[in-house]
Amino acid sequence: MRISFRFLRRALSMSAVTLAFAATAFSLQADTRVTYKSASAGTAYYQMGVELSEAIRQGTDDDIVVTLEDSQGSVQNVMEVMARQGNYMFTAPSELVGQALANEGAFAERPNPRFQEIRGLFPIPSITMHFVLAGDAGVTDIAALDGKHLLIGRGTFGAREAARYLTLFGLDAKVKIADAAIENGPDALKSGKIDGFVTASSFPSPNVIETVASMPVTLISLSEEQIEQTGATRQTIPGGTYPGIDKDVDTTSLPVMAYTTTFMDDDTAYTLTKTFWERLDSMAEEAAWWGSITPGMLENMLGTLHPGALRYYQEAGIKVPEELR
Repeated sequence: MRISFRFLRRALSMSAVTLAFAATAFSLQADTRVTYKSASAGTAYYQMGVELSEAIRQGTDDDIVVTLEDSQGSVQNVMEVMARQGNYMFTAPSELVGQALANEGAFAERPNPRFQEIRGLFPIPSITMHFVLAGDAGVTDIAALDGKHLLIGRGTFGAREAARYLTLFGLDAKVKIADAAIENGPDALKSGKIDGFVTASSFPSPNVIETVASMPVTLISLSEEQIEQTGATRQTIPGGTYPGIDKDVDTTSLPVMAYTTTFMDDDTAYTLTKTFWERLDSMAEEAAWWGSITPGMLENMLGTLHPGALRYYQEAGIKVPEELR
């Protein structure tokens, strides 16, 4: 059978187009999609999610695309484990995941076997307690709160911890508490309506940065004995983190971790974890709060590491607590 040159050229051209289309389709399908829930838009932890998503995208040359979803908080993030499948990544305080695994606390009335599928990946900046006072003393002790008008907020982790500490250290009857949301702290302090405020956030804290931009502040540093009394995790805010605060500030924090579930395959968990640690220094150059992360923070993780994440830590020679394996 005779085939014309024109027909053959057209057939080859069509084949090339078909192959190109197929390659493009395969490329689109080859991207690994990860859904990430952290905090509500406008918060420091949501901004961290934006930064982490971009770091993963750049570090994997777009092989892993992280889609950030707005969240109403850590309890919601953990609750969604009951329904989520596929590559779901979320942040939560370690103690909250511990409660979910034990069907306690916020999860006592809604226990679910899916909580046992939660697996750890890596630490993110901790929620750190900041006791902020007007004045240029730099760093002082908690006795300086005596007789002060303090704003601690309402219904937040920071408000609960602040109230607990005031009682623990015999200051609850000596401190006047302002009835206002913590968002009003910087403005109220600058206008002289209060003497100080307490905020719980990663450091550098946006509330503290906003305040020190227009006035000198003093931060409360706890003693080793006081930190032990709180039962919370010790956290040091390095001197120089905030203008005018040249000494280290010893305080407490609530460790926060990035988690996923067993629905995520080992290779994806491995690549996410590897990319996070490899991009950590560059993230810290762009946003100082990433500079607080160290491998030692894995000691504060509750639950079990994802096998893919564990593989990376073993390859990198990073010590992993036995209970996470």
